Amino acid sequence: MRYLPLTPSDRSEMLAVIGAPSIDALFVDVPEAARLDGPIHGLPMHASEMAVERHMTALSRKNIAASDGPFFLGCGAYKHHLPASVDHLIQRGEFLTAYTPYQPEIAQGTLQMLFEFQTQVARLLGTDVANASIYDGSTACWEAIGMARRVTKRGRAILSGGLHPHYVSVAKTMAKFTGDVLETSAPTLTAETDIDALIAAIDDTTSCVVVQYPDILGRIADLRPLADACHAKKALLIAVVTEPVALGAITSPGEMDADIVVGEGQSLGVGLQFGGPYVGLFGCKDKYVRQMPGRLCGETVDADGRRGFVLTLSTREQHIRREKATSNICTNSGLCALAFSIHMTLLGEAGLRRLAGINHAGAVHAARRLAKVPGVELVNTHFFNEFTLKLPTEARPIVRQLADRGILAGVSLGRLYPGQDDLANGLVVAVTETTSAEDVETLAAALEEILA
Repeated sequence: MRYLPLTPSDRSEMLAVIGAPSIDALFVDVPEAARLDGPIHGLPMHASEMAVERHMTALSRKNIAASDGPFFLGCGAYKHHLPASVDHLIQRGEFLTAYTPYQPEIAQGTLQMLFEFQTQVARLLGTDVANASIYDGSTACWEAIGMARRVTKRGRAILSGGLHPHYVSVAKTMAKFTGDVLETSAPTLTAETDIDALIAAIDDTTSCVVVQYPDILGRIADLRPLADACHAKKALLIAVVTEPVALGAITSPGEMDADIVVGEGQSLGVGLQFGGPYVGLFGCKDKYVRQMPGRLCGETVDADGRRGFVLTLSTREQHIRREKATSNICTNSGLCALAFSIHMTLLGEAGLRRLAGINHAGAVHAARRLAKVPGVELVNTHFFNEFTLKLPTEARPIVRQLADRGILAGVSLGRLYPGQDDLANGLVVAVTETTSAEDVETLAAALEEILA
């Protein structure tokens, strides 16, 4: 396809039709501080293709790739081994542009794949039903808050301090347009979660309580008392899972009576990919299914009694009257959902449980070894594959020094919570099946040397 730019007269005609005085008027909703007042400083107006390739290659070499050395980053994005067959299968021509179709019944293969994906997600999350996926974990979290407002007719949501701050940020952005009141807090460097404080905050105006499981510090809590407290006030419990592999070892939120369970599916089938694209998981109790955003694929039979698949529920604005839509989230992450489903199928239930066991065992070994480093304190003793260390000094400079040695040591809480002095010494460390005992020893030895 050729690129055919618009002429000045074309632009003037289009602006006249929509009633805008200028192109700049189309960007009034973008904060002025975020707008450019001219060309990007230092960027040439034009360059040859070879010059751009050389420049971009030089920039890429400044990165430390996840496979370049010991890797302990987590906090919502995890390095797991992806079987080669996952990438091979999703690149087949019939899958490469996977998307829930607009004329669905002629795309039986896509619908069947999504039906299987929904089944896997529902079993994993412990919910009655799951949808055909959403963009990512953070948008799934917000959609759950919006769904709770529709169900309860209330607009006050309580967000746990253990919820990922990026998820909180997305929710705050969206709440500006809905009027929802979000009560938030930061975590504390303690072994216990904020469940008791959340229970105390629930009242008759609460639409939902949102809690991460395991939380941002890797802590695991029994959600049953919180679910009971929510239901006593006719509020909903929303559980957020950023590491789905954990559900191969710990009780699912749905089994603990969570009403809505959402999460990020990146760990299964989807690589780190510089932060995206990812795949949002969304499940809920059956009685709330008509308020669930996104699409739902169902199984049926045709006129001849043969098994077939259809879009059972599709409550988005393109399919029904806009004012009746549950959401305009618009799509599912079809290709990533397929990758998730293929990886889950290759693992099976036994394989997922075995993978979870390897992750947990590796994390326990790493936590014990790193806690022996002089001055380092292990904050939480109950965790899956991610835990928090308290260093004797601010963590961010230590992380930088370790990165200079080729070790990606973890995520400093000072990076996630700038200005929170009480969290500045916190370091969240993640361990997966890709982390070797040698990697752990390399990190421990380097940390001992730097802190000496």
